Amino acid sequence: MKFLDEAKVYLKAGDGGDGCLSFRREKFIEFGGPNGGSGGNGGSVYVRAVNDVNTLIDYRYHQHFKVKKGENGSGQNKTGKASDDIILEVPVGTQILDDDKFTEIADLTKEGEIVLLAQGGKGGLGNACFKTSTNQAPRIFQKGGIGEERWIWFKLKLIADVGLVGLPNSGKSTFISVITNAKAKIENYPFSTLIPQLGVMKFFDKEIVVADIPGIIEGAHIGKGLGDKFLSHIERCSVILHIIDATKNSPLTDYLVIRNELKDYNESLHKKPEIILLNKADIVDKKIIEKTKKEFSKMTNKEIFIISGVTKQGCQEVMAYTAAFIKKEKKW
Repeated sequence: MKFLDEAKVYLKAGDGGDGCLSFRREKFIEFGGPNGGSGGNGGSVYVRAVNDVNTLIDYRYHQHFKVKKGENGSGQNKTGKASDDIILEVPVGTQILDDDKFTEIADLTKEGEIVLLAQGGKGGLGNACFKTSTNQAPRIFQKGGIGEERWIWFKLKLIADVGLVGLPNSGKSTFISVITNAKAKIENYPFSTLIPQLGVMKFFDKEIVVADIPGIIEGAHIGKGLGDKFLSHIERCSVILHIIDATKNSPLTDYLVIRNELKDYNESLHKKPEIILLNKADIVDKKIIEKTKKEFSKMTNKEIFIISGVTKQGCQEVMAYTAAFIKKEKKW
């Protein structure tokens, strides 16, 4: 299944059915009176969040949703049938934005949440509804109301507790495959991860969702590499795990590259709690990586772990510390 996290959709609710202009015409009944029925209501368009969908790909191929008009009223006081509503299903974590792609209409963060996006038109009244003591034979009726129509944007932001960031080839895919049930693609070349990956880490009898996004490079905010749009998928995270390749000549410089990209993307993301992981300890001299850790401690004043995704060194400690942080954050 292809991954798509943005889609533009056109919605048109159903118009209401027209009321009917009709009079009873029966043999031997001289004054039959009005019997025009009202029109049926037009169907509305709703959007509901579900857990068994994790992409917006269906809305790439089907972008227009139109509800049928309610049936017109008819004689003998028959009300027209209302048209059925449409309920569109989107993944949990989907934001619904107006056509300007800025104004938020709804943010569906829980399964089963539902929101009305386009109200169907009300059915018009038949002439029977206008009969009064002074007007026994009304010749007026109503047209059905017009159903709402609009363009909207769906924007998916994954629901995860922990977000992984780092430069390409820093070892994020290996790490998430070690600490969770994710089957990440692991290759010895940059950008082996092309779409966000979710994995579940179990701790304290709880499930902690971890999101791995494609590697970020310097200049991502202006479109270099795969850009920075995937950062939206870790905006909801409680904590960021920043993975650094300790074999590089200047791990501190690499760290600052990512930090600057986070800041350029979103100040709130830049301020999220962060845990630093110095990866690939299995192929770095112990004295060198300890020195690197001291440099990071002096500069960042953050929690730092020395790990190896390949040998699993330090991974259990990272899991325990992260789980304790999430437990405190969520007040389990």
